[in-house]
Amino acid sequence: MKIATYNVNGIRARLPRLLEWLEEEKADIVCLQELKCDDDNFPAIDIEAAGYGAVWHGQKGFNGVAILARDAQPSPRRVGLPGDPDDTHSRYIEAEVNGVVVGSIYLPNGNPQPGPKFDYKLAWMERLRAHAAELLAEEVPLVLAGDYNVIPTPTHDDVFSVRAMQSDALMQPESRAALRRLLHLGFTDAIRARHPEGAVYTFWDYTAGAWQRDAGFRIDHLLLSPQAADRLLDAGVDKEYRGREKASDHAPTWVMLEQE
Repeated sequence: MKIATYNVNGIRARLPRLLEWLEEEKADIVCLQELKCDDDNFPAIDIEAAGYGAVWHGQKGFNGVAILARDAQPSPRRVGLPGDPDDTHSRYIEAEVNGVVVGSIYLPNGNPQPGPKFDYKLAWMERLRAHAAELLAEEVPLVLAGDYNVIPTPTHDDVFSVRAMQSDALMQPESRAALRRLLHLGFTDAIRARHPEGAVYTFWDYTAGAWQRDAGFRIDHLLLSPQAADRLLDAGVDKEYRGREKASDHAPTWVMLEQE
């Protein structure tokens, strides 16, 4: 079972690339982020024609998350992250597919920091940690996948240049500590479980020739519950898709689990 996360950076603008990837890679479950469209404009007909059922949580021009399932219809469990009933950002959706619970996450960027956007990011991460703890208590195969907007370590393994990103919200000590607290609940970082050393990047900016220079960093993560980690076969990044015409600035990132 291949489960992937893919920040599409505008699903309508990148629809040809998304459909191309779905056809070529045939992921079983796909978590999408940054749809940048409201619910009524989600391209459900195109997704269905590609062989995928879908649930989504859109927002006009910003944010937006979805979960797709190949030859299946995801069973929705939750729309929106609990803990703040006044939160209007569409950043979390949760569903069950073939016995696996999946959360699609678009964590706040937090820039500029310090400031209210960074405070919101850290508060959102605490809400995520609280909800994740409740999900872990269910003791089911669980994958929390998405664009976490956090570079896990200030090393070349996770970021092309520590100096270039040292003032960015994505790499602040508070952001990294919040991600560690989440992991320490009992999650496995799928990419590092399979690739413990070496540079693995999932995002390359459109500016300054970042893609051509491989000046990227790792912010798209798949966190596995113990029940999912027991089934881990492989994990990786479909890096080649970042280099295609009019591609997203993120590459699809995935985990392969043994089918029960």
